[in-house]
Amino acid sequence: MPIMPDHWIRRMATEHGMISPFVEAQKREGVISYGLSSYGYDARAADVFKVFTNVDNAIVDPKAFSETGFVTRQGPVCIIPPNSFVLTHTIEVFKIPRDVLVICLGKSTYARCGLIVNVTPLEPEWEGQVTIEISNTTPLPAKVYANEGICQFLFLKGESAPEVSYADRAGKYMGQRGVALPKL
Repeated sequence: MPIMPDHWIRRMATEHGMISPFVEAQKREGVISYGLSSYGYDARAADVFKVFTNVDNAIVDPKAFSETGFVTRQGPVCIIPPNSFVLTHTIEVFKIPRDVLVICLGKSTYARCGLIVNVTPLEPEWEGQVTIEISNTTPLPAKVYANEGICQFLFLKGESAPEVSYADRAGKYMGQRGVALPKL
């Protein structure tokens, strides 16, 4: 399963709509980097954040998820409370080819500050904005910037296409826009 280089990512984004909007060169001046890199694509965080809070003493249950466990904030930055968690989504919309698996990794700039982005796959033929999960592992409040890099996607090309793709099985997170909450 080879990892795909910048020229392949560029071609798939510009000719086949794999990433939209697509930033062809990495932007770095005064921002946390985003855009095309040598073997990946650094996506940007949107300006909507769902910050987990314990104000109502809610229980987080993936089988019966309640929105009382978080507050929604919109703006250019988000302060994540100590030892807490935030959901956001990518600005970019992804359209994954049938013979490709994509892995989402956190950026080292945030990791060095104790902010961890959950590692997650984008399966063959999945489409949508990616919900990003960010954990603040520190005992201090931490800042995340909207419209700047939040994670990197690596594109792995399979030896052949799978028999059944995410689209074929009508996956529950197909076509998501904005933050997608847990579904059963």
